[in-house]
Amino acid sequence: MPREVRHDATGPTKLDEDDVDEQKGDIAVCRCGLSSDRPFCDGSHRATEDEDEETVYKYEGDDDEKPRREIAEIVYVDEESSDGD
Repeated sequence: MPREVRHDATGPTKLDEDDVDEQKGDIAVCRCGLSSDRPFCDGSHRATEDEDEETVYKYEGDDDEKPRREIAEIVYVDEESSDGD
């Protein structure tokens, strides 16, 4: 179930006792990368339940009609070859 997730954080989020949910008695930390309340889980991972293990997905929260798209290929650019040489 690979998926492309883009983050704009530049450092860690520290959790403390104030982050404990008073009703549930726990802290749920997002691991799927889809939560709009990161670093906390908001239940967005439910959208991944029917992912195919052989497919790479990109989730786009700004598209209500089709928030999940299949990615054919992810191409990484080699920094040395991208400097104009």
